[in-house]
Formats: sequence, C-alpha cells, structure tokens
Amino acid sequence: MPETPSQMLDLGTPLPSFSLPDFSGRTVSDADFKGARALLVAFICNHCPFVRHIRQEFTRFTKEYEAKGLKVVAIASNDTVEFPEDGPGGMKEEATEVGYNFPYLFDEKQEAAKAFRAACTPDFFLFDGAGKLAYRGQFDDSRPKKDVPVTGAELRAATDAVLAGKPAPETQRPSIGCNIKWSPGNAPDYFAA
Repeated sequence: MPETPSQMLDLGTPLPSFSLPDFSGRTVSDADFKGARALLVAFICNHCPFVRHIRQEFTRFTKEYEAKGLKVVAIASNDTVEFPEDGPGGMKEEATEVGYNFPYLFDEKQEAAKAFRAACTPDFFLFDGAGKLAYRGQFDDSRPKKDVPVTGAELRAATDAVLAGKPAPETQRPSIGCNIKWSPGNAPDYFAA
C-alpha cells in the first residue's frame, strides 16, 4: 500500500475556518469549538488500512481525553464518486461500529482538507486554547504490518502538554497513511501524487 506523509503545517497556524455537515446532515463549524482548551481535528476515512489499524485505540483515546477537556472533530474528505464507501452512509456505519463519540464531518468539496493542507488519512492537527496549531503528526509509531503496538503515545504526549498549558514536544514526526483521494482536477499544489 502506498504511503503518503503529512504536510506538517507550520506550528502556530491559526485554526482554519470550516463549516461542514456530519453524516446526518447537521452542520458543525469551527465556531462550535470556541473556548475549547484543546481541539483535535483528525482527517480519517472508512476504508484506509492505516485508519483501520488505529481506530480502536483512537476511539479509546478520544473518550479518555474528551473527559479531560479535549474537543475532537473528524473530517472525511475523499472523493466519494471513486470511493462511495467514504460518504455519509459509510461514515455513519463506521461511527456506529467503532463508537465514535465526536462529530464526523463530510468535506464533499475537499475545501477543509485544502485549508488544513491535509494529505493523508489519518492526519492529525491539535490546536491549543488560543486556536493555534500546537501539534501535527502521527498517532504513534505503529503501522499496518509493523510489529509495534498501537498506543497513541505521540498524540497523547502532545495532548497532555497542551491541556496543561505547555508547548507540545518539539519532535513531531509526520503522520503516514493513504493519500486523500482527490476529486479529478481538485488535487492541491502541495499534494504530490
């Protein structure tokens, strides 16, 4: 399976604006998270083996850290003409099956993916209480077919720091995953297929 790294958006970047429907059609926007001590924006999809590899631990992580004050939102940006399972129906099935307790939004026009410079699934962006990017990178060192346990260690360390009002660890390694499946002619300049 081809691997695509995160673009590693500049730390300190302000939270990009977004307003997207969840899989039920309810609109969620960045304004809904105003005042959050920390916000994690995760670009995921239903069929990606990299996401499927971490999804149980990611669900455990989100439930544990939401209780500590983290807000979480996931966004699916894949082209649903080519990958219909990544549309709202598949998103709802995934959220129900895995137990996602956070908004899972559908970025049909891929504008949110471009605003965040998202490149892969999963791609994680952790913003501090001031709405500035504090961490972008991998969940942990695990990968499909790599004998490393799924722990979320790197994202946990960054989230612990941000929730404590401290800077995230300086060493941040790119997330690795499947490339976002851009609609024909919609791939951004930063994306090298």
